[in-house]
Amino acid sequence: MRLFSWRFIRVWQRNRDVFLRLWRPEAPGFFAEPILILLAMGTGLGAYVGLVNGQKYIEFIAPGIIASYAMFSASFECTYGSFVRMEYQRTYDAIISTPLSVEDVVAGEIFWGATRSLMTGTAILIVASAFQLIHSPWAVLILPLAFLEGLMFGSIAMLFTAVVPSIYTFNYFFTIFVTPMFYFSGVFFPLTSFPELVQRLSWIAPLTPLVYLTRALVSGQFYPGLIGAFFLVLGLTAVFFLAALPAMSRRLLK
Repeated sequence: MRLFSWRFIRVWQRNRDVFLRLWRPEAPGFFAEPILILLAMGTGLGAYVGLVNGQKYIEFIAPGIIASYAMFSASFECTYGSFVRMEYQRTYDAIISTPLSVEDVVAGEIFWGATRSLMTGTAILIVASAFQLIHSPWAVLILPLAFLEGLMFGSIAMLFTAVVPSIYTFNYFFTIFVTPMFYFSGVFFPLTSFPELVQRLSWIAPLTPLVYLTRALVSGQFYPGLIGAFFLVLGLTAVFFLAALPAMSRRLLK
């Protein structure tokens, strides 16, 4: 397996330039959906739930919404977006005919997915601040955490993209992998509310440690277990990133 070079930034720049030309139709989605889900779940369901761990329900779910939508952004970008560029637009074929390597293309795609994750996390953090749901200056560290999250989920998504036979196969990825994490990683309910078996299985989901880290940064309340959660995220990011590079190389060079 070869590692990528600094030229990966050219792939990132290409995706950035396309986004800057087409961002207007996407811009409302950065704010509209988070606002709707915070209002619907936080104030609607929250009126019946009451306090959760000493917090209003809307305050409890806000960090999980930030983490989960950052996950969705990177996952969509590095599945559907990458597949379209690879199979339909043949963008990858054009790029690897230049001095850039396949590994540069894959790294550039993953880093662009991480950038989309950062943009989404920033937008929702602004929304949460407008609702006065942020209570700690440590929340600013959510931005680099969202980028790291994007690297992890972008790598997972690219690894799946490397093996799918068609674009319709991504339905399995989101239905079986991504959506269950949205509901069972502590976004809407404390893990302690689930049976013990579900609590243990929830920590298999890569989103779970990120929800806990984001919630700690929003509240400013830290405990030793967060160190393990952070290194778990780092480890998963490294493993999936290094796995995505050769997997996509085999797909593109076969």
